[in-house]
This record gives sequence, structure tokens and C-alpha cells, in this order.
Amino acid sequence: MKKLLIGIFVFILSFTSKAFSDGHGIKMGIILGFTGPIETLTPAMAASAELAFKEASDSGSLLGGKYIKAMRGDSTCADSAAGTTAAQGLIDGGVVAIMGADCSGVTTAIADNAAIPNGVVMISPSATSPALTSINDNGYFFRTAPSDARGGEILAKITKDRKVKSVAITYTNNDYGKGLADVYESFVKSLGIKVTAVTAHEEGKADYGAEVATLAAAGGEALAVLGYLDQAGGSIIQGSLDSGAFDKFVLSDGMYGESLTKRFGKDLNKSFGSRPGSMSKGANIFTDYAKNAGIDSAGPFTGQSYDAAALIVLSMQAGGKADRATVQKNVMSVANAPGTKIYPGELKKALDLLAKGKAVNYEGATDVELTDVGEANGSFLEFEVKGGKFVDVKQR
Repeated sequence: MKKLLIGIFVFILSFTSKAFSDGHGIKMGIILGFTGPIETLTPAMAASAELAFKEASDSGSLLGGKYIKAMRGDSTCADSAAGTTAAQGLIDGGVVAIMGADCSGVTTAIADNAAIPNGVVMISPSATSPALTSINDNGYFFRTAPSDARGGEILAKITKDRKVKSVAITYTNNDYGKGLADVYESFVKSLGIKVTAVTAHEEGKADYGAEVATLAAAGGEALAVLGYLDQAGGSIIQGSLDSGAFDKFVLSDGMYGESLTKRFGKDLNKSFGSRPGSMSKGANIFTDYAKNAGIDSAGPFTGQSYDAAALIVLSMQAGGKADRATVQKNVMSVANAPGTKIYPGELKKALDLLAKGKAVNYEGATDVELTDVGEANGSFLEFEVKGGKFVDVKQR
């Protein structure tokens, strides 16, 4: 019951006291796992989305001077029922669109049971399950994060390049973990790497000794942990280090975050992985732009969150209305060529161009380019742990 109450709690952030007093307010939803297995990642993600909403509000150019009121809901990342209830609360509250959700399982549940039936666009910055490519969304689901169908391949190639000969795999038992594990296992085998074991783990357990013992018995030069840093994934690493079973870890994007390196420091120095991201012009601009706003953009999916919010804003402007159908109709046109390229901090420029009937090609922080099903092609960053800190190595 406590988890459900947390899940349905809605936080409201208004960027200006006059936003609704003059009737110019537009409600927007942000639904992320503010509690649960990625709770240390979501504050920066939410702040990045709110940065885009605030930028548009402060510009004076959004639909003749309208303001955005961002309303937060807690997906929990893990509890689909609670996440769906939170999303329905936002929808019933009149949000035009939703930035989110985050984890693939709750994202699918929210889309199927709340957003799509109500004709509300969702743009997820971080749901990466390959299954979401073929979701029956009626054109209402988009994502600025690339699918794990490519992410698993990239992670496998990095594993090969790091000269790992054998690997055990553990994955969180949900849509994200299973989808990524299937792709990763297939590609590492095709690259001649021996897979000693593939085991699922459940989130929220008090002890993972049995899981670590199974993986230790199978052996391997490295352990691929495809899960979440703040719960089971971090606990399995802890058990592996304590028992001496593994000291080299292959880390998925859900394992990337400062809380992990703060916890283990230099004990992770042999570890590496990948996450969606780039070293492009837009990425560099966003790093500085976010920093100036007091946001640490070093974690995963911050740029994707800013971009998801920006696409919602530009879609409304392109159609000239702040309603759900207008957002759905215009996402693809503002995300892709042709048009003037738009980078972080340039939303006023984009809004003014759209108001004049000009086309924009939103590049944003992550080189946005959406496929015909509305998901990012995306690029990836290879990272490693060096001196107890995450360090980006190169773009893949």
C-alpha cells in the first residue's frame, strides 16, 4: 500500500506565479522513477526536462506567450500498477503530453493502459526494450533513447575489444533486462566469447548471496550486470567483490551513475560498459547549458530528457495549438530534416521560426533523428572506470 501511495503522488512545479493566473498555462507531465531502483538518476533527468519547459516558457514565444506548468508523477520504475495510476492522475489532471516514462516495463504498462487509450503522447528518454519498437501505439509513443537491439550489440563489441574471453551474465527480470540480455548474449557468442551462465535476478531482495554463488560457480573472466545500480545490480557487485567471485564487470546503462562509483570506488577499476550518448556539438552545448542551470548532466539520459521535452514544446508550436492531437501530429516533422538545425538553448529561435511557418530540424543534445516508428537511431558512449570514476572513452 505504501508503494502505491508513493506511486500516485503527483508533484507540481510551476515556473512562474502568473502561469495560470492569466489563463496562459499549459500542463505537462513528467513521469519518472523518483523512488525505486534508479532513484538517484531521475532527479537530473527531471531537471533536464524542466529546463527545456522553462526555456520555452521564459522565451515569450511559445504560442503567443504561454507558460508551461510541469507536473511530476512517480513511475517507481518497478511497479507497473503504481506507475499507471500515477500517469492516469496526470492525464486526468489535464496534461497535454508526458515526458517519460523511464524503465521499459512501466513505460509499456503506462502506454498501454493510460496514455494511448487517452490519446496522450509519451516521449520516453530511457525506455530501451526492443519490444517497444513494435508496440501498438497508434502513433502516440516516441523515445529519444535508442533500442537495446543496438545497445546490446554495441556492448558486446566493447566486450570483445576489451579482450574478454568468457563472461557470465545476470540481468534484472523485466522487459529491459531480458531484452538486453538476449541481444547481448547472442552477439558475444557470435564474437567468439564464451558465455558461462545467464541468470535473472529480482529487484528488491534483502540478500543476493544465492545469485552470486550461482554465477561464481559458473565462472568467467567478467560478470555482465544488466540491471539497476541502486538495487539488485549494486548488491550483486557487492557480493561478487566480497566473495572474490568477480572483479571485472560489464555494465549496462542502468548501472551507470555516481552512486555506484561512490559505493565501490577503485574496486571497479577494471570495469567498463556503454550508455546512450554522444560527443557531438549538441552534447557539448548541453553539458555547459545544464551546468549553468545547476544540473549535473553526467548521468545517463539527461540529454535525452531535455530533448524529449523540447520535442513536445516544438510540436505544439508547429501545429499552433496546445492540445494532445497537435503534439502527436507534429513530433516527427520537428525531429527530422529538413529545416534549420536547433541545439540546446535555442528553443526561442526554433519557436520563432515555427511561428513564421519555417521548418526546424531539432538536433538537441543527442543528435535527434527518429525512425519511422518514432524512436531514436541514437549513438552510444563507451565508458570505463578509472581511478574510481566513470570516464567516457569514445563514441560508438
